[in-house]
Amino acid sequence: MTLSPIPRLSPPRLPLLAALAAAIAAMTVPGVAAAMSAPAAAQAPSPSAELPVIERRVMCVTCKIPLDVAQSLQANRERAYIRGLLAEGKDPAQVERALVGQYGPTVLALPADSGFDLTAYLVPVVAVLILLILLAALLPRWRRRARARAVAIAGAGAPGSSPSPTPAQNARLDADLARFER
Repeated sequence: MTLSPIPRLSPPRLPLLAALAAAIAAMTVPGVAAAMSAPAAAQAPSPSAELPVIERRVMCVTCKIPLDVAQSLQANRERAYIRGLLAEGKDPAQVERALVGQYGPTVLALPADSGFDLTAYLVPVVAVLILLILLAALLPRWRRRARARAVAIAGAGAPGSSPSPTPAQNARLDADLARFER
């Protein structure tokens, strides 16, 4: 393996790259400094920022679709309820528990990770494992069959494997060739 030499940048491009690096540094450094100097309370997400996160994780109990895409009166009531809970200072986990208390476990978009609901997570994993085991068992057989088929095809076309023509076939071939040569 031979390695190609590293291309050198032409001198006119160096100032351009230096200016680009300086611009990127100027954009990121003040943002990092401001983020590091801001108090922790100011960095906490606002209730309006947490609403879309919660909407993706809960369902409209009437529409049976995620709340972030539901457009119904019930969906609007659920959103208002969530906004009220967030305004009280509750975090998303507390809001979800309150929603389950209000509407039941069907309000959650994902099933619980215990009891019978655990099968919703385990069945796909078990199915993939079974398919991988089945593939590992059948793949050698398929490869053996393909290899045997390739050998059979290659053997049929070998020069010494086909029967030689009979004298009658040779005479007929000669007659056909003579007829086309005229």
